[in-house]
Amino acid sequence: MTNQNRQNQNHHWHEHYQNPQYRRITINQAMAIALERVPGQVVKAELDYDDGMLVYEIDIRTAEGHKYEVKIDANTGAVLRVKLD
Repeated sequence: MTNQNRQNQNHHWHEHYQNPQYRRITINQAMAIALERVPGQVVKAELDYDDGMLVYEIDIRTAEGHKYEVKIDANTGAVLRVKLD
């Protein structure tokens, strides 16, 4: 990724992050949604800009020791992907 592309992406991400119309759910709501899909303990939760959209990436460790990454649409709360890490 070129420096210019990185700057453009960071500006776009910052614009979405700061504008409340784009950020519809809180990180706590995103964690609750992720835990409904994958029961366990949240070990990491962050807001990220991925493939043109604002998403929460929630990492969960299950009781069996498996680690899952759950991506949640920050606008709608929809589960976009559940991936075993």
